Amino acid sequence: MAKTTTYDNQSISALKGADRVRLRQGVIFGSDDLVGCQHSFFEILSNSIDEAREGYGTQIEVTRYKDGSIEVRDYGRGIPLDFNDKENRYNWEFVYCELYAGGKYRTNEGESYEYSLGLNGLGACASQYASAYFDVVVVRDGYRYSLHFEKGQNIGGLVKEPVRSRKTGTVQKWQPDRDVFTEIIIPLSYFQDTLKRQAIVNAGITFVLHDEESGSDETYFYPEGILGFVRELNEDKGLTTPVLIEGNGKGRDRSDKPEYKVKASVAFAFNNEINLIEYYHNSSWLEHGGAPDRAVRNTFVNELDRQIKARDKYKGNEARISFTDVQDSLILVSSSFSTQTSYENQTKKAINNKYIYEFITELLRTRLEVWFIENKAEGDKVIEQILVNKRSRESAEKQRLNIRKKLMGSVDMVNRVKKFVDCRTRDVNRRELYIVEGDSALGSCKMGRDAEFQAIIPVRGKILNCLKAEYNTIFKNEIIVDLIKVMGCGVEIQTRHNKDLSAFDLNGLRYNKIIICTDADVDGFHIRTQILAMFFRLAPTLIQEGRIYIAESPLFEITLRKRKEETTFFAYNEKEKSDILKKIGKDPYRLQRSKGLGENEPEMMWQTTMNPETRRLIQVMPEDAEKTLDVFDMLLGDNLAGRKAHIETNGYRYLDMLDIG
Repeated sequence: MAKTTTYDNQSISALKGADRVRLRQGVIFGSDDLVGCQHSFFEILSNSIDEAREGYGTQIEVTRYKDGSIEVRDYGRGIPLDFNDKENRYNWEFVYCELYAGGKYRTNEGESYEYSLGLNGLGACASQYASAYFDVVVVRDGYRYSLHFEKGQNIGGLVKEPVRSRKTGTVQKWQPDRDVFTEIIIPLSYFQDTLKRQAIVNAGITFVLHDEESGSDETYFYPEGILGFVRELNEDKGLTTPVLIEGNGKGRDRSDKPEYKVKASVAFAFNNEINLIEYYHNSSWLEHGGAPDRAVRNTFVNELDRQIKARDKYKGNEARISFTDVQDSLILVSSSFSTQTSYENQTKKAINNKYIYEFITELLRTRLEVWFIENKAEGDKVIEQILVNKRSRESAEKQRLNIRKKLMGSVDMVNRVKKFVDCRTRDVNRRELYIVEGDSALGSCKMGRDAEFQAIIPVRGKILNCLKAEYNTIFKNEIIVDLIKVMGCGVEIQTRHNKDLSAFDLNGLRYNKIIICTDADVDGFHIRTQILAMFFRLAPTLIQEGRIYIAESPLFEITLRKRKEETTFFAYNEKEKSDILKKIGKDPYRLQRSKGLGENEPEMMWQTTMNPETRRLIQVMPEDAEKTLDVFDMLLGDNLAGRKAHIETNGYRYLDMLDIG
């Protein structure tokens, strides 16, 4: 039965006051999570940046407190908070209690702020509304002004006291409210990253970060701005010296729209090892780019393509370069400003102004053309590197398609893999794949398994060392190719020029658990390590997702003879062996080292290695990828000195596994 509701004139209501932000935080800050909380901080920081960029104050200080509260201190003119005769209200009410109120609405007319990061008159008010408390102290005009807010409500009005100080500025301290945001503890790394970015695009302004939790103080200062940052990145492997392109212009987005001013700076260098591209507008980082990104992409591709053709460097009917080929060797930071800006939303992560795109495009086109004329030797090096990138990309793409075709076959193809034995269920959440050592282990595991959900594939001997082999060699190895076909998820190809080319799809994985099952001896451990190295190189996501397991095999069989009956116990280590022997006491028993998997009876294989109720599985979950890589390098890679030291230190532990004599 349909629910009956009343929808009439009394059903319409409006949010008022602080509720406009506290109940709809996503509209202003983009979300109610940590990202939204971070943006509330950036809104306050933006106002101090605008003031400093206008020439009022050269330092901004940010303090991060243990409880999640934040303080931003600047040495600008101080926010006007006193009575506004024109509006017949106090300015503090406009700034902190009124959305769409501020001093940056007439930037195109040159009033107050020309190139402003804060545009909409939302930031200070919205951040105040979204705070558990918000304190403001302003020094200006010979007075010290103080305000205190709690959960969007002012407490005590404006306190005004005379002071003898020539210094002016604004201090704002607040704690984001847990009732508004799901998380309020902004990590130190966010403040470090944000202040460094702002120092880069605001040359000459010093940003100081104090962190109460760690007791650290950090300073960010780039006197050369974006050029200094590009120079810093380009220091070691630069193909070219850093270049700074600057220009100013006036234009409009549409013939019937008002004209506005634009200025832009683009610093770039070509580098053989490092690549980075970042866009800023009115000092806000454009995470999603927009107009400047389109301008850079189109202009660099067009000009480099023109230069390649002029030098006759394309081969035959070779395809044109793409921006991917350029980007792989490009360090570029673009910083633009305008008196009018069309941001995609309040979070200011992209702009879409038509004239800004046209202005940056023309600025880059003319200056790049001149640069190639004046720097022919460097230009030749750039063109050669871009063509290397292009041909490497095309080769990797061809290889990727071949690998996908070869490795991600149909189920019928998988069933034709030599000696692979599949299970019956199609429920991926239940399916398990045992990778066993040799044909003999295949036989005992096949007879001992539960055929409903356990599949088996043998590896014959020691597989290829994937840490040291090239991809072409790896994918000629029948054992590895068969194993990847059976798994169904493909591989993750990682190369310097083609980091994103991959034939891997986790959703294609046909098994919930992949279990490595080898003998508990030196050869078995070696095979296990090489299989793990294969996963680490070709499908690290399987390790990260916890899909790879190791089946522990018992080291000892202890058979108790009592009243003409035999009972067998299995010990997986020396301690368990000692505990079992103590429990047996003086009763007669037979102790023997466990046989290889291929010599075990099916019943024993089921009990010790395959029965989910009694088996022991070790889930492979590397906590530290770098440490794991170091261990693999020591065991299987080129770290010969490390391997020798490891054997000298730990080799004695495995002597009893060697058949000497």
